[in-house]
Amino acid sequence: MGPLLSFLVKNKTLNYPLFRKYLMLRFSMIMSLNMQMTIVSYMVYQLTHDELSLGLLGLWEVIPAFGFSLVSGPYTDHREKRTLLLQCVAGYLLLSAFYVMLALPDFQKSIGTNTTVWLIYGGVFIGGMLRAFLSPSNFALMGLIVPKRLYANATTWSSTAWQFGAVIGPLLGGSLLALSGFTWSLASVVGIQLIGLAAIMTIPRLPLMMKGKEPIIQSLKSGLKFVFNTQVILAALSLDMFAVLFGGAVALLPVYADDILKVGEAGYGLLRAAPGIGAIICLFILSFVPLKTKAGAKLLSSIALFGITTIIFGVSGEIASIAPLPWLSEIFGFNISWAFLLAFFMLLLGGLFDSVSVIIRGTILQLYTPDHMRGRVASVNTMFISSSNELGALESGFTAKWMGTVPAVVFGGIMTLVVVGVTYIKAPLLSSMKLDPNEKDKT
Repeated sequence: MGPLLSFLVKNKTLNYPLFRKYLMLRFSMIMSLNMQMTIVSYMVYQLTHDELSLGLLGLWEVIPAFGFSLVSGPYTDHREKRTLLLQCVAGYLLLSAFYVMLALPDFQKSIGTNTTVWLIYGGVFIGGMLRAFLSPSNFALMGLIVPKRLYANATTWSSTAWQFGAVIGPLLGGSLLALSGFTWSLASVVGIQLIGLAAIMTIPRLPLMMKGKEPIIQSLKSGLKFVFNTQVILAALSLDMFAVLFGGAVALLPVYADDILKVGEAGYGLLRAAPGIGAIICLFILSFVPLKTKAGAKLLSSIALFGITTIIFGVSGEIASIAPLPWLSEIFGFNISWAFLLAFFMLLLGGLFDSVSVIIRGTILQLYTPDHMRGRVASVNTMFISSSNELGALESGFTAKWMGTVPAVVFGGIMTLVVVGVTYIKAPLLSSMKLDPNEKDKT
């Protein structure tokens, strides 16, 4: 059996046309949103030169993402998933056009810096609202277009599409930002999202798995009850949530790029893309070597290693020289030093280790969630995981303001290791967790 045939045999989800369209939708939207946030974060820091302003970006996204997730799950379970996703993409297109307007120099001059920053926060708030509905509808749609026996492989490819978008988005955003400035780089986001719009429009309407209606509060309670009564799901979500909450150094990358490593917009784009590059390397390996054995131990180990790489990244500017390496700097066009290479490599490894937990968590959710509860469980996942990214950004911003940027990142990495230790003691079921749909463990 040749390598290509072997690859296709082990990745049967790619034979499903609807799943391929789903991957195109996921890739284009994640790439555009990562690109947009890369540009917007740098624009806010350029306008304010304040670490706390970067943390506030997380705050203004997490409030609606968490609050609307309380209702988006039940709402998604009672709605047709393709139509709901189409509405979310249309909303993001309008939001992207709004950011283009805010980036216009004449517009900023007419309303002032302070008002511009607050309007950006308002756009981030709207983006959080949209994401509260995008995440559960996206999760539920994938569960409807591939067979349950292929969920693990489908989750790997879904995460691969996500990570490719997470890599290319920041790289493209940083490059366009350096070449053309804020306005044109944000305008290009609109074009990429139109690709996502075209992809979702080619997916047909799908049947509802839950046709009966129940009060939204009762529906929400049933989703929360299911998650909290399923120990494997609760343990995986909790571990990932607190690891992301404390270990997320990405929010402070503008500070590292500008003030610590001195690499500017192009270097910032590379640093922002590094975790995704590491994740893609890991996901490529996992497409050949599935994570079915000792998944719990691998989950705990990978998050512990993620914490260690965060600590080393935090002190990269302290333990390595920031003097430029002439030949590399000349090739790439910005100040590449040993400190930058160490920081980039640690972010890459962090993304590699983090992707292991993403695959395991995603497979657990798909495997252990009944079809009629997918929207509600996905909304709880959004509250646990997606919101923790923004809370992590807020935590990073406040701790950086309080104790300094480097100590804040190191503190986050140490707390990630503490979370792993506590989870190992408090959640013994993780050690016997299985990812085979024919061998569900007791929950």
